[in-house]
Amino acid sequence: MSTPTQEHKASDEGQVLADPTAYSDEPRLHAALTNLRANEPVAWVDNAPYRPFWAITKHADIMAIERENNLFVSGPRPLLMPADAEDLLQAQQDAGIGLRTLIHMDDPHHRDVRKIGADWFRPKAMRALKLRVDELARRYVDRMRDIGPECDFVTDIAVNYPLYVILSLLGLPEEDFPRMLQLTQEMFGGDDAEHQRGGTPEDMLAVLMDFFTYFASLTASRRAHPTDDLASAIANGLIDGEPMSDMDTASYYVIVASAGHDTTKDGISGGLRALIDYPDQLARLRDDPALMPTAVEEMIRWTTPVKEFMRTATADTEVRGVPIAQGESVYLAYVSGNRDEEIFDEPFRFDVSRDPNKHLSFGYGVHFCLGAALARMEMNSLFTELVPRLESIELAGPPELSATTFVGGLKHLPIRYSVR
Repeated sequence: MSTPTQEHKASDEGQVLADPTAYSDEPRLHAALTNLRANEPVAWVDNAPYRPFWAITKHADIMAIERENNLFVSGPRPLLMPADAEDLLQAQQDAGIGLRTLIHMDDPHHRDVRKIGADWFRPKAMRALKLRVDELARRYVDRMRDIGPECDFVTDIAVNYPLYVILSLLGLPEEDFPRMLQLTQEMFGGDDAEHQRGGTPEDMLAVLMDFFTYFASLTASRRAHPTDDLASAIANGLIDGEPMSDMDTASYYVIVASAGHDTTKDGISGGLRALIDYPDQLARLRDDPALMPTAVEEMIRWTTPVKEFMRTATADTEVRGVPIAQGESVYLAYVSGNRDEEIFDEPFRFDVSRDPNKHLSFGYGVHFCLGAALARMEMNSLFTELVPRLESIELAGPPELSATTFVGGLKHLPIRYSVR
């Protein structure tokens, strides 16, 4: 993968975005992002082992770039990865055996592939799934009651509930859920010592190959014996009248199973931590359950599970007057956009009644998150079940955030509580 040779002055504050540990240190991260928004909203970041990029930290600029999806494209660099990992992935894709999900694609191919699964996330499908989601919400609040008065909310509840939802949608058997949990944690935990399989690009490739092996068998089964589930829709999906390649099919499963699980886990666990940190907001939500939809949106803004995506300029252009050369990449800092003082009144205040709430946590434009409606429904169902039954709650130890540059949130949330 080539890198533009134009010289730029590197931003000191911007280096935080190329440091996975910064996302496990929120005061440090937000101090740097606040400074960038005010003084350097388009900042050049050059910090090995990553290739350089322009950090975009203002909400309006992020939205403008997302709208210009022909000028700023996902390929070949849809997210921040070390240079050697980018090179390995590109070589695998060139050989036809690399991960190529919706986040790696651009229109028109992206649009055609997205259509294959889109019906499963529309309102009609969500209504049909809601009984299962509500049932699982009750199951996991009951589990909190049964294992109390203390638990690690992340490992005991938050990682399991959305995994069961998304794998139920795919139609996978419950005995396969532990395997999927391990693989999704390894995929998104590549920067975190606790969850990574190893620290090399080859280790990440091994995780992907384990995913592919599992889903190749699933594809063969669903093509031979179609069923009424999302896995069947993916296995039998057609592009221009032809089945998707085996790798594109497996990649579709991977993004649904992993992104549909891990991001929601982060929203749920971070949302509960916010209610603990702001007991007045928990009391408001308990007293007025009609606030739940806006509370869920605020939890999603507050946690911002997907930290960034990247885009590459297809022509010379500029952002906020700063020249961006063809071939240079921009880093869309959603975490920063969701704290933009020009968009959000008191952005560092957690407010369950915040409205409007124009957060960027699901992206914007053609790459708006396919599973946004499902994530909202899962969070609504869990907190609708939990909040009325929650008699008391407090931290039982320090929360721990994962080190990441892409998807992440709490990896441990020890709590002491009473649930009816």
